[in-house]
Amino acid sequence: MRPKILLVEDDANLVELVSYNLEKEGFDVIRTDDGEEALVLALEEKPDLVILDWMIANLSGIEVCRRLRRAPATANLPIVMLTARAEEADRIRGLETGADDYVTKPFSPRELIARVRAVLRRLRPALSGGNLDYAGIMMDTSAHKVTREGKSVQLGPTEFRLLRHFLEHPGRVFSREQLLDAVWGRDVYVEQRTVDVHIRRLRKAVNASTGTAELPDVIRTVRSAGYALDVELV
Repeated sequence: MRPKILLVEDDANLVELVSYNLEKEGFDVIRTDDGEEALVLALEEKPDLVILDWMIANLSGIEVCRRLRRAPATANLPIVMLTARAEEADRIRGLETGADDYVTKPFSPRELIARVRAVLRRLRPALSGGNLDYAGIMMDTSAHKVTREGKSVQLGPTEFRLLRHFLEHPGRVFSREQLLDAVWGRDVYVEQRTVDVHIRRLRKAVNASTGTAELPDVIRTVRSAGYALDVELV
């Protein structure tokens, strides 16, 4: 699954340049030049990182950053700020508001991508490498292999994508609609109950016996909300 970047910038030429380079490096890019819309997109699209310009329409980047940090759903969302303000006081203000990194214009696309990758490695390590590991479950995304407590777990393609999504966001509850968008895609029509079928298959495979005892169920069903990979139940 490609990491998703929300790019909030009002310079059309810069948007095209940055988007092209990010997409070439394996990122999906959502764009807006409006601060109010950025807040909506951050909730609806659930990006893995926000690249946020200081000076944008309707709301300043600083205010957008502040509101993202205040909202529980986006409080931990990685943010890289872009600005032409090079003064130390401005950099400190941006970081104190909640930005995880700060890139001063002009900059090279290579520098920005390096900063993005560094932030993701630090804050979202599951998105930066080939191995995902949580609660004794190990996924090698390159070799397409999964083990739990060292024992091989056999998964179908859809169950593999479901588990990968959960491993990239452990502990987070996803509704059926969110799982449909993330795993099947927005352009594919699938009934919501299909999610339940694949969750059952995934749960059966991941929680299979080691030969001596049944493993604890780490896939949590949240009534009227959805599902999560949750080690607290172990």
